[in-house]
Amino acid sequence: MSEVGITALLVLSLFLILGSGVWIGLTLAGVAWIGMELFSSRPAGDAMAVTIWGSSSSWTLTALPLFIWMGEILFRTKLSESMFKGLAPWVNWLPGRLLHTNVIGCTIFAAVSGSSAATCATIGKMTLPELTERGYPQDQIIGSLAGAGTLGLLIPPSIIMIVYGVTAEVSISQLFVAGVLPGLLLASMFSGYLIVWSLMNPGKIPPTREQYTFMQKLYESRHLIPVVGLITAVLGSIYTGIATATEAAAVGVMGSFVLSAVQRSLSWATFKDSLMGATRLYCMIALILAGASFLTLSMGYIGLPRHLAEYVSSLGLSPFMLILVLSAFYIVLGCFLDGISMVVLTMGVILPTVQSAGIDLLWFGIFIVIVVEAAQITPPVGFNLFVLQGMTKKEITYIARVTLPFFILMVVMVLLLWFMPQIATWLPQQMAR
Repeated sequence: MSEVGITALLVLSLFLILGSGVWIGLTLAGVAWIGMELFSSRPAGDAMAVTIWGSSSSWTLTALPLFIWMGEILFRTKLSESMFKGLAPWVNWLPGRLLHTNVIGCTIFAAVSGSSAATCATIGKMTLPELTERGYPQDQIIGSLAGAGTLGLLIPPSIIMIVYGVTAEVSISQLFVAGVLPGLLLASMFSGYLIVWSLMNPGKIPPTREQYTFMQKLYESRHLIPVVGLITAVLGSIYTGIATATEAAAVGVMGSFVLSAVQRSLSWATFKDSLMGATRLYCMIALILAGASFLTLSMGYIGLPRHLAEYVSSLGLSPFMLILVLSAFYIVLGCFLDGISMVVLTMGVILPTVQSAGIDLLWFGIFIVIVVEAAQITPPVGFNLFVLQGMTKKEITYIARVTLPFFILMVVMVLLLWFMPQIATWLPQQMAR
C-alpha cells in the first residue's frame, strides 16, 4: 500500500475509534498498534510496553502534575476574589472599564495556573456575576473571558509548553521564558480591542460607581500581594537559574498551600479535592502522552514522517507558506481535538518537516501554543467554550460568535510572530547570556 493509502487508513481508524467513544490515549495507542502490525516487521507488543513505560517515567514530565496540582489548589482559594478587588480601581479610567478585569485577571492567574480551562473557570466564577450585575454587555463579558482565558496556555508556567518540550526535546525553561513577551503582547491586543469597541459603543458601557483617590488605589492593591508573591517565587526561581521547571513547580505547590492556609481555605476537604482533581487530569494527560509516544514510534517504523517530509519538501513550500499551511491545519484539527492531543499526536510527523525547513524549534513551540490557544475557542471541541457554556448556560454557537474577534487577534499574533520572531526569541537570548 502506498504512503497516502496508509495515512488515509490510519486517519480513518483514528476518527472511527474516537467517534466510538474510546479515550483519546487508548485511541492513539490502538492506531499505533494497527499501523505497526500491518505495515512494519517490528512486533507491536514489546515496542508498546517499552515506549509507554519510557514516556511515563520521564523526569522532565514531573513538572506537569505539580503545576496541575498548584492550579487545583489555587482554584479552591480566595485568590481570584482578591485579584478582582486589587485590579478594579486601576481600570476604571480605561474605555471599557471593568471589562479589562477579565483580561488582566486571566493574564495574572495564567502565570500561576498553566491551564486554559482553569484560568477561564476561576476568573469567570468571579467576574461573570460581578460584571453582569453592573450592567456590562454579555457578549463582551463572555467573549473577553473566553479569549483571555486561553492565555493560560501561553504565559508560563504552561502545561502545553511542558508537553511540547518533552515531545520536541526543547528546554522547558527556555520555552517558559520565550512565552512571556508573546503572552503580554497578546493580552495587550485583547485589551486594545476592548478599548476600541468601547469607544465605538460608548452607550453600552455602564458609568462607574466608585471613585478612587490614588492612595485608595494603592491601598486596594494590597489584595494583589499574594498572587504577585507566588508568581515571583515560581517564575523568578526559573529565570534566575535557581530552580529547574520541575523544582519551580514544587515551589509553586508549596506556595499555593501557604496561600491557602493564610486565607483559611485549606482544609482536609479542599486538600483531598485538589489532589484528586490533579490526579484525574494528569492521568488523562499521561495516557494521551503514552499513546502518542507509541504512535510516534509506530510512524517511525512505517516511515510516514520521512515520506511526509519528503513530500512537503517536494512541494517547494517556503518556510512562510509552510507556517501558513500548518496554521490552517492546526486550527481545523482544533475543531475536533483538545490542545494536548493536537501536540502529541502531530509532533512526530511535523517536527522533521519543520527542522528540514530550518525553523527554530523554540520559536515553533510558541507558534504551536498560539494556534492551540486559538483551537480552545473553535467549535465544536473548544474547551473554553465548554467551560463557559456550563457557567452561562448559553448556546455554544453564541459563545463562539462573541469570541470570534479574539480568535482573529490570535491569527494576527501568529503573523506578527512570523515577521518579528524576536518577540519569542529575544528574551531567551538575553537570559542565556
